[in-house]
Amino acid sequence: MDIFREAVCETGLSEEEILLAARESLRGRTLSRVLLLPPDFTRYHSNAGLITRLYYRELTSAGVRVDVMPALGTHVPVSREQYKLMYAGIPYEEMLVHNWRTDVVRLGGIPGSYISELTDGLWQESVEVEVNRRLTDPSYDLIISIGQVVPHEVIGMSNHAKNIFVGVGGADMINKSHMIGAVYGMERMMGRDHTPVRKMFDYALETYLSHRPILFALTVTTAPGGSIRTHGLYIGEGRNCLTAAVKLAQEKNIDFVPHGLKKCVVYLDPSEFQSTWLGNKAIYRTRMAMADGGELIILAPGVDRFGEDPEADRLIRKYGYRGRLAVLEAFRKAENQDLRDNMGAAAHLIHGSPDDRFSVTYAVKNISQDEISSVCFIPASYEDCARKYDPAKLTYGCNLVDGEEIFFIPNPALGLWIDRERFHQ
Repeated sequence: MDIFREAVCETGLSEEEILLAARESLRGRTLSRVLLLPPDFTRYHSNAGLITRLYYRELTSAGVRVDVMPALGTHVPVSREQYKLMYAGIPYEEMLVHNWRTDVVRLGGIPGSYISELTDGLWQESVEVEVNRRLTDPSYDLIISIGQVVPHEVIGMSNHAKNIFVGVGGADMINKSHMIGAVYGMERMMGRDHTPVRKMFDYALETYLSHRPILFALTVTTAPGGSIRTHGLYIGEGRNCLTAAVKLAQEKNIDFVPHGLKKCVVYLDPSEFQSTWLGNKAIYRTRMAMADGGELIILAPGVDRFGEDPEADRLIRKYGYRGRLAVLEAFRKAENQDLRDNMGAAAHLIHGSPDDRFSVTYAVKNISQDEISSVCFIPASYEDCARKYDPAKLTYGCNLVDGEEIFFIPNPALGLWIDRERFHQ
């Protein structure tokens, strides 16, 4: 049974409304052990933290054993401080940590012929379908996958089966899905539902996990001023919940600007963004709004590294954000086996490259300016940039700074910005 709740006002659903929907989704089920798959702290504004806490409280009070395993993908584990903020009341010591390289089992594969059909022949290799071994554990009566549907650079619109096959998936699917999305083209997919990568995940879910008791709880949120507003909650075991959530997210999380942005300033909250691997959402989500020759300034006070793990960091430092064609050329060279073995990193380099269409200035505190230059971004002092473009004083959207119009975005993770003129062309 699908349970859909949509807010009647812009303040969003109340905690009580969310609780009642969660309770309804559990009604009539006989449960002894449940696995919760919420997002990590990079999805703090999804309101999945609240939903996870509500499910945990309802289930444990009924005597159900509950395991919580954040869907990390390739991200670093949730810290104690982050966990306490997002999942207060759930013991940190009981958190299960997904390891995408080692903690998975193979379910099967997606044929290369099918992927070639989806991608207009741009990708012809098969893809291994792997998930964390706990998803195949028959002792779990129910698996609840919790997260936000929002425009995404790899798949078009995030979550649903992506939370399974990337969030708690294995290396081959993570690497190849990201590379397929990069080769097919972000601009062809961002903000859309039935993309090639989405169809891959739909295929894998239906083929290999349709027998498992997986319940999806999907949110559509915004966070003006940092205050989370849950505009929709969609709970269900099939795909209907995703389809409904996508429709609302396209309305709430895509902002059409009237013309290309000549100067855009994006702020990265240091509690959420500590690497360019995550912080480059500032590039992904604005690239369809940037004017040719425009300037993107990223205020990144918490960014102190490039990759989320040492190997990704090394690859970014070695190859840099040199543009789609340059990365693909490096990827094809036999001597660059390290890049071929890490397709997710190669895809990330493509996604984070402005391709000489606009410039990217990274204003940081904790990485040297020489290091920023070495990966093909323009370095700047955070203090100097924040003095001129003070994120505490700027408001979302158009601002005048010293007589110059700039467009300010306080959190790039919550939306997609598109130049309406370019989009229609």
